[in-house]
Amino acid sequence: MQQPKKRTSHTARLSYCAIAAFAGLALSGHAAAQSEVTAPDSSAPQWGLGIGVGVFQSPYLGADNKTRALPLLHYENAWLRVAGTGADLKLGQWPVGANSSIALTGRLKYEGMGYEADDAPILAGMDERKGGFWAGGTATWMHPFVRATAEWTADASGHSKGQKAMLQLDRRFNVGPLGITPRVQAQWLDKKYVDYYFGVKASEALPNRPQYTGKAATALELGLRLDYPIQPKQTIFLDISSTQLPDEIKRSPIVGRSSLSRATIGYLYRF
Repeated sequence: MQQPKKRTSHTARLSYCAIAAFAGLALSGHAAAQSEVTAPDSSAPQWGLGIGVGVFQSPYLGADNKTRALPLLHYENAWLRVAGTGADLKLGQWPVGANSSIALTGRLKYEGMGYEADDAPILAGMDERKGGFWAGGTATWMHPFVRATAEWTADASGHSKGQKAMLQLDRRFNVGPLGITPRVQAQWLDKKYVDYYFGVKASEALPNRPQYTGKAATALELGLRLDYPIQPKQTIFLDISSTQLPDEIKRSPIVGRSSLSRATIGYLYRF
């Protein structure tokens, strides 16, 4: 008799990937502004290792909050940046006026968004929704007053066949050794993305779970990152955020929240 395979919850996979991504954001930030395109051998590679613990909420009705701990990796050289579950290829950075510059990158990242049918009672009998790799690019305008980042990515794994676009504004303040970086972000999700992760197909519909077809939507996020060097090569950080879900997602019968909160705390050692 064949033994049942041990199953790893997709929600657990989501939490690991989400925490890694948020921790990578909190750890790495962006490269320091440069006045010209950087040559590949102009700076030595930088390595960092650490650990992070994250708590986040799932949007799905009846799904529990998740807490996970995992190791962190950061690597950066003149052309490449790796942090969490993402990697950026630095295409160049150029001055724009006297006090600002613009940088372009190619981006590849893994996102574990999705679920399996037994992740929550409302999802029973539904087909699995999978996470995957997203590929695209970013343009970042850096100014002493604010940093603005625009990102576009598409589902390279082909599960949702969706696209996303993001605009984020942030600024770092120093209060002694403490770094404080508030941010505001708007993320546009196309119809295919919303329908895949939050829609209900006709074959999945039940009396308490009617058919639902997703539409394009924009989610808004407010966040804050704190980092503090406890030693010259050692940093601790805290990253918190709250995302307001749009009506196009909140109206889904499988969604049980109007907003999502998350927090990550961690430690990084830079070699």
